[in-house]
Amino acid sequence: MTVAPEISVIIPVYNEEDNIEELVRRIGEIFENDIQKTYELLVINDGSTDTTAEKLEALKKDNPFLRPIFLARNYGQSTAMQAGFDQAQGQLIITMDGDLQNDPADIKRMLELQEAEKADMVSGWRKNRHDDIVRVYFSKVANKLICKVAGLKIHDFGCSLKVYKASIIKRIRLYGELHRFLPALVQEAGGKIVEMEVTHHRRKAGVSKYGLDRTFRVMLDLLLIAFMHRYLHRPLHFFGGIGLAIGVVGGLICLYLVGIKLLLGAAIGGRPLLLLGVIMIVISVILIMQGLTAEILIRVLHEKESRSQYRIRED
Repeated sequence: MTVAPEISVIIPVYNEEDNIEELVRRIGEIFENDIQKTYELLVINDGSTDTTAEKLEALKKDNPFLRPIFLARNYGQSTAMQAGFDQAQGQLIITMDGDLQNDPADIKRMLELQEAEKADMVSGWRKNRHDDIVRVYFSKVANKLICKVAGLKIHDFGCSLKVYKASIIKRIRLYGELHRFLPALVQEAGGKIVEMEVTHHRRKAGVSKYGLDRTFRVMLDLLLIAFMHRYLHRPLHFFGGIGLAIGVVGGLICLYLVGIKLLLGAAIGGRPLLLLGVIMIVISVILIMQGLTAEILIRVLHEKESRSQYRIRED
């Protein structure tokens, strides 16, 4: 029977043929020389179209700690990370980028901080970041927005170099661009988060996969995070609150029109205001029913998966 490793390192890659060999070598050296704990390296090949897959197959022969996972196509970083979380066997899980901008040498310090603080997550902070000025600017704006929405003081949500307790990260499901909001999701799950400055290098080889279109997708996912942070377990409060407000206004409009009809004998059948009032009442009913439906779905989800709404901290 194979003994599960203590630590799992997860690295999603897409067209990193120029970096993958050095990356695997450096991870192996760090663990063998400095960390000396049992480990596995899960490299998630996210549908690369270059020779990344072939190089991983070759590296696997000489590196028994390497477990490459080949996705059927390019799904995106969040899905690739989720595949890694699903396959990871370690009690601690480390994530990092595959472009060598994250420094594997920081892993030891992060593990030491996690143990000292009994943290559920250690989040890297690229304080001295080596990316183009446009990317850094938009990243700072996004970080401030996420901090405000999530109520979490983290400098760098987008840094992939992180350490997690498997017991908490496996409670979370990723899709869209949600990997960028992992600190907020861990906090929502009741986790303790600490932050540590990490080294950041310029990309030496390969091409960055970052684009401004990703920034806009992140902004849309931020709306989802805001909703989840406030209303995930009580969606009726959100939909019902809006529906009730609209319904009250629509009801007042209809009462006003009925009043002038009864008191003044005014014709109201052809008034646009009557149509507005009726439409607002209908929208109100739809929103309240949508809130009730969401509330029922949340309850079914918790019961079906035996998912608790709380987490007891493990010291």
